Amino acid sequence: MRSCAASILILLACATGLAAQTNAQERNMALTLTSHAFHDGGEIPQRHTCKGADVSPQLAWSGVPANAKSLALIVDDPDAPDPAAPRMTWVHWVLYNIPPTASGLQEGVTPAALPAGTLQGTNDFQRATYGGPCPPVGRHRYFHKLYALDTVLPDLHHPTKAALEQAMKGHVVAHTELLGTFGH
Repeated sequence: MRSCAASILILLACATGLAAQTNAQERNMALTLTSHAFHDGGEIPQRHTCKGADVSPQLAWSGVPANAKSLALIVDDPDAPDPAAPRMTWVHWVLYNIPPTASGLQEGVTPAALPAGTLQGTNDFQRATYGGPCPPVGRHRYFHKLYALDTVLPDLHHPTKAALEQAMKGHVVAHTELLGTFGH
């Protein structure tokens, strides 16, 4: 009887150890965001700006947590209008309810080509589509922020960045950023 009980304890210890190892591996798989168009901290090519074709860059992500039910993407510029004296954060793109099974967005993605279920918010150009960098002066920073959420949000009817952030409160399970720059 004692050897049976000892065997059960060993099995439980092994199972607990494997579960802890799996949880540690999941935690170590950090959410990452990359682009073929530019590296983190690098210059965004003119093609993706108002001085070019003004098309969204290709974006790819990995390490989405297993408990994520949706993703959200916000692209903004905290250096507006002048990096020497910023007065506001200019919002370039707002997407939410991106399926957690999606692994990225193609370059120049159109609303029809977004992953199924993805909804768009309103940027500071007063449109629901991507608006590329268009700084009036200086070199600006453009933060591409990806959030993994533990819920699918209701239809917020083209929310602003602030409205989306309010809806995301308490639901962010992971977050990552990709920084690009552009300017004169």
